[in-house]
Amino acid sequence: MKKIFLLFAIHYSLFTIPLSAQTLPHSVGNLKSIKKIANGIALQTDYGNMKVTVYSSNVIRIGVTQNSTFNDFSYATVATPNAKVNYTMKEGAGDITITTDSVKLVITKKPVRVSLYNYKNQLVCADDASFGTEWLGSDITSYKKLFPDEKFIGLGEKTGDLNRRGNGYVNWNTDIPGYETRQDPLYASIPFYIGIHDSLVYGIFLDNSSKSYFNFGAGQERYASFSVADGDMNYFMIWHSNVAKVIESYTWLTGRMPMPPLWSLGYSQCRWSYFPESEMMTLAKNFRDRKIPCDVLWFDIHYMQDYKVFTWSKERYPDPKGMLTKMDQMGFRNVAIIDPGIKVEKGYAAYEDGLKKDMFLKYPDGDVWSGQVWPGWCVFTDYTKPDARIWWGNLFKEDIEAGLDGFWIDMNEPASWGGGKNPENLLFNYEGKTATYKTGKNIYALEMARATYEGTKQLFDNKRPFVLTRAGFAGLQRYSAIWTGDNVAEENHMLLGVRLINSLGLSGVPFAGVDVGGFVGNGNAKLMSRWISIGAFSPFFRSHKEYNGNDSEPWAFGEDAENICRNYIQLHYNLLPYIYSSFYEATQTGMPVQRSLSIDYTMDEKIYWGNTVNEYMFGPSILVVPQLATQLMVPAYLPQGTWYDFYSDEKLEGGTSYYRDAPVQKLPVFVKGGSFVFMQSPVQTTVEKPADTLAIHIYYSASQHAQFYYEDSGNGFDYLQGNFFKREMKFDGSANKIVMEKTEGNYRSHFTQLKIYFHGFPKVESVRVNGKAMAVKPEAVTFISGIDKADPLADRSKLSATIATITISNSTDQMEIGW
Repeated sequence: MKKIFLLFAIHYSLFTIPLSAQTLPHSVGNLKSIKKIANGIALQTDYGNMKVTVYSSNVIRIGVTQNSTFNDFSYATVATPNAKVNYTMKEGAGDITITTDSVKLVITKKPVRVSLYNYKNQLVCADDASFGTEWLGSDITSYKKLFPDEKFIGLGEKTGDLNRRGNGYVNWNTDIPGYETRQDPLYASIPFYIGIHDSLVYGIFLDNSSKSYFNFGAGQERYASFSVADGDMNYFMIWHSNVAKVIESYTWLTGRMPMPPLWSLGYSQCRWSYFPESEMMTLAKNFRDRKIPCDVLWFDIHYMQDYKVFTWSKERYPDPKGMLTKMDQMGFRNVAIIDPGIKVEKGYAAYEDGLKKDMFLKYPDGDVWSGQVWPGWCVFTDYTKPDARIWWGNLFKEDIEAGLDGFWIDMNEPASWGGGKNPENLLFNYEGKTATYKTGKNIYALEMARATYEGTKQLFDNKRPFVLTRAGFAGLQRYSAIWTGDNVAEENHMLLGVRLINSLGLSGVPFAGVDVGGFVGNGNAKLMSRWISIGAFSPFFRSHKEYNGNDSEPWAFGEDAENICRNYIQLHYNLLPYIYSSFYEATQTGMPVQRSLSIDYTMDEKIYWGNTVNEYMFGPSILVVPQLATQLMVPAYLPQGTWYDFYSDEKLEGGTSYYRDAPVQKLPVFVKGGSFVFMQSPVQTTVEKPADTLAIHIYYSASQHAQFYYEDSGNGFDYLQGNFFKREMKFDGSANKIVMEKTEGNYRSHFTQLKIYFHGFPKVESVRVNGKAMAVKPEAVTFISGIDKADPLADRSKLSATIATITISNSTDQMEIGW
């Protein structure tokens, strides 16, 4: 009886605690005062302060805090408000309206809520009327109206389907070896998504690096929300008429990638690890002897002395400079792994010097934090300290002098043994402002990439740096490529990798890839063959395998698999002019190289269904249909428009699905009508110059299309001073003409001749080049060597025997081709 009474008393007491003494959620409240500030307004509310800043006619920033001042500092955002942007502010009895030529932001007064409309007065995004922005303890959440059938895409490195509706996600950089296909979170955090409803699109970028949560109708159907565990609510609202423009504005805010070194776009071979030197040299010789193109060989952690960064093993690699010189002579570039953990060891230069100069993360009492990773107990550079970034960058001097060409930064979540449970009372310098682990953890990899990029850029003497990172935050594209970490040698991971790269592309990161073949576990010949074929149509193309896994070189699974891998790797090299031009577009607009169909076909419901979510555009012209290696016939959905089978030239009309033969040696690939595909002659490495003729494949449709061809030296930064070759090409099927505009830039193209292939055109015996008639020649085209022999299912009769070709001089003047 006493126990029952006690339980009743406890239960009763829980319900008699006054509500005022409990921590309850509360919103910003009503408006108390308003004042104008540069590019916007500041509002005082019952429970906090709000700041609205017009960054451009399409981008508005919302800040909410309980403090008297706003924390505007950001590592992610590099844009500043456009002082020349035109907007008006009008205050009424119940609301305040800020209007640009593109959007209108309405702020109600009682209570304070924000709603974004476009210039047509269509509601784009709005606070939930009851909740708006609320605090619950130190957490702050913004609740947004959830529209019927609203879709959500992006959010960076997130597993799952293209449409994120009905799911919730956490942003907290985490080391997850062999992650599951629905794992969350993963290594990188990009708190930016795109909403789609009622033929409208908009973007939300949450600019707060602490742990954040996104709910797109998970467990409820009332709202979409985003929240942070620490700091202020600080987010950008972006409206444009299409997804591509939303990405363009987002990457204006967070920055765009520079042109990468051309060699980094070639094929890469890696494993944990190749050693000693003789094994690495044998690997290099195998590629050249087998005529499999390759540009980059990678050094994983076993190249170091006792896993100490910035050292080489004396036993395994006694003469790094001599070895790397031989590699260079064979046309290879070399990249080495660098972890953030610096071994605690007396006499170890990096440790002693960093300790002396106060470069490492510390506890609040001033003691340096040490955690265990590969070398044992290690200390970790505080990359949020400006002097530490410079110090770290200078550590690469000896490796660069030895001949390394790029660096691969790993374990930078930051990871340590103990289940990733780093102490949460660590302090970060944060540009002298001091921040806690809650704020600094997600930003750690971004600033490590920055320190590595900026330091090596100084040391490389005008060569383009190459940095690959495992973890990151919004804005990482300014400094590095990214790969998706320790995936698994399974078919579902192969398709997951496609979706991860698509999602990263939607989130402003064009240079991304996976461990082709799978890092964890053992694959097989079919899986490797299919994965290589998909990798050939990816921005970053590297095979990588764990220490205890089976061999995963292109020849490791037998002769048939080797031939398939060779064919697709060679095709990737043939496509390098097209790929390089697509990377140029990424530097200008943020448009990814590997593009989710949701960019160009946003309102097509079928792209969000079933296996279609794995399809993507590779550049502006090529549609890739990834499929399991075990599927011999697959449905390929083609969006609206005219399409051509890449192998047979069969013409297909879009808006429907086609069942296609897909033996392991033939990945389903299609080309968009009206578009251009640029190709070069086969080479084994980007050091080898292709023949002097650029092939331009043009695919007929009745529509109009414009596309850029771009070329520069492939290294250095003189392209920023105009030393490039750029030409806009316009196709107009309705007017029967192609216009190649006058070239821009001072660079002299390597290609002196243009061979133009007319695919699917009405049968003609001649074309007009600048008004002068020119006879065409028929030519059969095979894009993959031996595909008809290797693939008995391929119907070569469907390959037109009368594809028309002409060869003309690569003039820098405008050229018009008519038929």
